[in-house]
Amino acid sequence: MKKGIVLCTAIVVILAGCRKNEEEQPLADQSGYETGEEYSADVAGTVFDASVNAFNNSIPGLSLEENIRFTTGNSFNRSAWVIAPSSTEARDGLGPVYNAASCSGCHRLDGRGRPPEPGTTTISMVYRISLPGEGPHGEPLPVTDFGDQLNHRSIPGVDNEGDVDISYTEVAGVYPDGTPYSLRKPNYQFRNGALNGVLYSPRVAPKMTGAGYFDALSAASILVHADPDDLDHDGISGRPNYVWDYTLNSAVLGKIGWKASQPDVKQQIAHAFLNDIGITSSIFPDENLWGIQQEKYGMLTNGGNPEIRDSIFRQVLFYTDALAMPARRNVKDANVLAGKKSFNQLGCVKCHVSKFTLGVHPVVPQLSHITIRPYSDLLLHDMGPDLTDNRPDYLASGREWRTSPLWGIGLYETVNGHTLLLHDGRARGVEEAILWHGGEAAGPRNSFMLLSKSDRNNVIAFIKSL
Repeated sequence: MKKGIVLCTAIVVILAGCRKNEEEQPLADQSGYETGEEYSADVAGTVFDASVNAFNNSIPGLSLEENIRFTTGNSFNRSAWVIAPSSTEARDGLGPVYNAASCSGCHRLDGRGRPPEPGTTTISMVYRISLPGEGPHGEPLPVTDFGDQLNHRSIPGVDNEGDVDISYTEVAGVYPDGTPYSLRKPNYQFRNGALNGVLYSPRVAPKMTGAGYFDALSAASILVHADPDDLDHDGISGRPNYVWDYTLNSAVLGKIGWKASQPDVKQQIAHAFLNDIGITSSIFPDENLWGIQQEKYGMLTNGGNPEIRDSIFRQVLFYTDALAMPARRNVKDANVLAGKKSFNQLGCVKCHVSKFTLGVHPVVPQLSHITIRPYSDLLLHDMGPDLTDNRPDYLASGREWRTSPLWGIGLYETVNGHTLLLHDGRARGVEEAILWHGGEAAGPRNSFMLLSKSDRNNVIAFIKSL
């Protein structure tokens, strides 16, 4: 795997000099409004819906046959999988260990999950676990008898793997203008003592909507923003993650996930079916059982081989890829436009890149060659010691995270009833999320803190409009 990375890194260095392309400086009128910027994914992929259902619409103009595929995929996304054998053969095979019985169990209304309240059980947050070292393809090294994800639920007769208790410590701070603030730092304690000392990474379920567009995003369009050696000396690097594609049997650019650890939506879906629900697929045909688990539970009746049929898997993939992005709101409001100007001047846009042009979409032709506005470069950035999880993931270090796409962020409260942000949900809103930024983002964060309170509120208003 690493021989290929040398070539790719060389390409990144060559491209670094032209990373500041015209897409970062859109044409705008005197107010700062850019024509069409309310369209998150062009006319072809945008819907004007700011309701509780904002994230689960299909793109406009699907044919009758495509609508049937979309609806069928939605059915298998929302409905619970059951223990095999059952009368609902098409959706049995749950477990033996799992985190949720359906995709929507974590991605309610295709939106974002949240950490559990202190003293309650995990619902839409998972813990990736591993040992120091790496597997044969550079992936995190699974934990003996547990694998690479903690499953806190199990079918009858099978032991679950434990859960995690969360508590928070308030960390007080003061802006230079005297305005106080408080951040909450999470503390984690495994209930299963056998897991003490393992590397772990708490991760809230991200929204499903939007990920499918990245399947049509070329590696070159991402790498043009990479600057792993900071050749332009702006303090911001941006590194690609190269991960194993189990369909191609080769290392490719990672695009999906908190650390860009999946190459595309197809493998992400297969990975989630296996690790979150315990459902095997053609991509991952073996049950999620490790070591002694295999000895104890390997002979249990499953729901077929694989448990999700290829025909059904393709419907779920189509559904995910054909989810429309909701349009932005309040794009011409004076405070939003002022916040947009500050967002750009602070340097936030260097990582949260506003626009990309897609290539050919492999699943949904209507999404080919459109302009999307995800506000992410999909690259890894060192976010400093406060946000580190100390767990490498392929080439991503414990301090590095993929730039989180901001599109849709202003609708989380409407759709999912909370504003808990960052990979572990520690931030109770946009302001706290900004203040947690460190490492490469320390400069823009510090500049944000130096703004007047009204200017800070404008930046927050702009981000909430996305």
